[in-house]
Amino acid sequence: NETLLLVNEMVASEWPWSVDQFAALSGPSFAKEVANRLPTVVVAAAKDLGLAREVQQAFFSDGTFRVYLSTDVVGVETGGALKNVIAIAAGAADGLGFGDNGKAGLMTRGLAEMIRLGAAAGANRLTFAGLAGIGDVIATCGSGLSRNHRLGEELAKGRSWAEIEATLPGTAEGAYTVDAALALADRYGVEMPIAREVHNALFEGKSVQR
Repeated sequence: NETLLLVNEMVASEWPWSVDQFAALSGPSFAKEVANRLPTVVVAAAKDLGLAREVQQAFFSDGTFRVYLSTDVVGVETGGALKNVIAIAAGAADGLGFGDNGKAGLMTRGLAEMIRLGAAAGANRLTFAGLAGIGDVIATCGSGLSRNHRLGEELAKGRSWAEIEATLPGTAEGAYTVDAALALADRYGVEMPIAREVHNALFEGKSVQR
C-alpha cells in the first residue's frame, strides 16, 4: 500500500533477474471449489508465453482445472486485485436489496473503473474482458464464498469495518486494496467513484444506504 507496486514489480525490486521468470495466475477460482474438483478456469500471464505455457502444464490436473495464457502480467494482476473492491460494493447492493438490475449496473460500471486504471498502468484493455477481469468480477460479486461480498453485506447492516474485521472469517482483500487503488487512480488521473465510496463506507463512517 505504501509503494503502490504490483507483485511482479515488488519481486523484481528484490530480484531483477526475475522479470523474465515471473508469472501471475488469476481468475475465478474459489479454493473450496478447486479442492472439490469443480470446473475452474483461470489465466496464467507471463512476458514469455513459453513460461506461461509451463505454468499451464504444471497446473493442468484431471480436466477440471483449465489454464488459459496471456502475456499481460499487469492486466492480470490489476484485475485480480481491483475486483475485490467492486465485490464489496456488490455485497452492499445485495444487502440493501437493490435487485439484479442495480447490481448488474454496479458491476458493469465497476469493471469500467478497473479497465480505466489498468489501462493507465499499462494493461491491455482486452484482458479485462477475460478471466482475470469480467470472469473474476462475476464470481466475486455473486458468490456466497466471497469474503469481499460478505463484507459489503455486513456494511449494509450498519456495522463498522472495525467490528466486521474482527469477526470476518479470512481476509477481505478489497478493504486493504481500495486505498492503494485510489492512490494509483490519483497518480494516473483516473476517476474511480465506486472505489471511492467503498473507501468512504469503510474508513469515513459514511452510510452505505446514502
